Amino acid sequence: MMNEDKVYEIIQRWRDTPEEDLKPEDYQQFKDIGVACLSGGDSKQLLKFVQDEKNQGIVKSMGCGLLAPLVDELVRNEKSHDHCQAAISQLIKMCSSRTLLESFLELIEHMDPGAISETILAVLPHLQTVLLQLDENQAACVGLALSALQKQLSRLPVPYTQQQEEADEHGLCRCCIALAMFTKPFIDGVKKKDENCNSTAEDDELKAEILKFCMRSLKEPLLEAGLNPDRKSTLWLFAEEIMVILPAIKESLSGLLFFSCLRKFTTMDTSLSMESIACLAYLLFVQLIAMDTFPAVFSPIFILQCNMEHISLLLSSKKESHLLKGLALFAKSLEKVEDNSLPVGLLDLKSFYSAPQNLRQILTDCPIQHLAKSGLKVFQLFINKLDAEAKHKFFRCLLKTSHHAGVESYIVNNIRKQIQLSIKGNANKWFLGTELLPLLELVLSLPQAAETDLLTNMDKIMESLNLLRYLLMGDKELSSKADLWEELCRIKDEYLKMLRVCISMSRAYYSAEIKALKEDQKLKAKEAKEHARSTRLLQTVTVKHDKVTHMSPEVQYQVLQSALVTFDLMESLIVRIDEITAEKLGKLH
Repeated sequence: MMNEDKVYEIIQRWRDTPEEDLKPEDYQQFKDIGVACLSGGDSKQLLKFVQDEKNQGIVKSMGCGLLAPLVDELVRNEKSHDHCQAAISQLIKMCSSRTLLESFLELIEHMDPGAISETILAVLPHLQTVLLQLDENQAACVGLALSALQKQLSRLPVPYTQQQEEADEHGLCRCCIALAMFTKPFIDGVKKKDENCNSTAEDDELKAEILKFCMRSLKEPLLEAGLNPDRKSTLWLFAEEIMVILPAIKESLSGLLFFSCLRKFTTMDTSLSMESIACLAYLLFVQLIAMDTFPAVFSPIFILQCNMEHISLLLSSKKESHLLKGLALFAKSLEKVEDNSLPVGLLDLKSFYSAPQNLRQILTDCPIQHLAKSGLKVFQLFINKLDAEAKHKFFRCLLKTSHHAGVESYIVNNIRKQIQLSIKGNANKWFLGTELLPLLELVLSLPQAAETDLLTNMDKIMESLNLLRYLLMGDKELSSKADLWEELCRIKDEYLKMLRVCISMSRAYYSAEIKALKEDQKLKAKEAKEHARSTRLLQTVTVKHDKVTHMSPEVQYQVLQSALVTFDLMESLIVRIDEITAEKLGKLH
């Protein structure tokens, strides 16, 4: 550390040196002296120095070098807070705004990962002042600053639960609100110019930068956040701010959602903008934020059609927050659509294929129970909105592609409901005519023929047999049409013939397994007895395993016995179907 006389000598030399003659080592030495002053707890002395009129030339030339050390001290040391704040304010008065901005951007890029929120909150008011002082390229500079700040904020975890948000341990929530406030003077400026009809290309560029800020905010943190209207949390307030900013910069919500697509996002990552707009749709249609500014001219079917792409994107995610928002948006988009009104043509659209398929995947693969439960409600709601032909096509598609007995049994149950409705008076060819037959061929089929795993496919098989019994028992329409009835009987006979073979093979296999298990248990008991008698000094008994299993023998026996009971149940249904068919044929002849 230099002594005071040496420091004074150096300062005197700087006072006498024109700015253009200062060397890089002078800048570094100036910064080192400032850092040493702050490290020694003498922030008051440093403030005096930058405020001293004799040093104005030095501060104007080299003062920006003190910005990062002052911000670091401000964040780290509460005692020197006021002195550091005053010193930074003095630097902003004296130094070039362009140079200050460069220093701020460098500071933001290299900020301490352990003090991100504290640094951002300390920097924002001063950075805002610097940006407002700029005469040229203000829009581009605002964009650079917002992008740099949000890049650092993205490193912070997004609070999801109410407790996490209230604690705001990492300061993300406070920073979001501070960022929204940071943009206000720039938004107010372009609004005023729009009102006076004298906006410039620079103003349009500023609007574009603020739009990018909104899009980034919608993706992160708002898409990740657990937003709840019952508690107006900090992130909820931030969402409201974003939805207010968009109309303020003349961005129509309907235009962003339905028409402009990626129009203004040429410099943004495509996936980012798509996720942003998906979140925008969620805030508008589910949470009804800014709904009063949304035109009421769009039909429910049009809104659903436009939202399906956003829904499909959200439902393809593995994140709980995305899936919840996707399910909620799907449900809300369907709510106002009339039952039985969606035409079959919509199913040819890519999003109308992918969204239900993604939803089906949630039903079959998602380990989170409440998501699967919500997904099933939305799945049924979607089915209810399809017209008869669309239902028919949708059922055929899922029976061919789902490869999941639970989903297929649910579809078969829905087919039965549609047939019941047709019989009761809403007759149509899709569920009470020739078009029903290709659907029944898919229902009354076994995926691997005689080698089908009956236990895995039990749900669909039982539902299919019940549907077949229902058709044979009650449908006068079918029995009165000879060609239709003959074709139904042909499909039934082929299905039951294959199912009988499959049951016979499965019963033989499981009966053999039970027999082997019993013999294995007898063998093990005998070996254990003999082993205990001959080696009483041993502490453990080694048991021979013919097959590896995690089940105890008792559980294995119960499972195998349960399989046989299931086969009995299937056979009893087949017998009953044969009896009904014989009765029906007797009446017809």
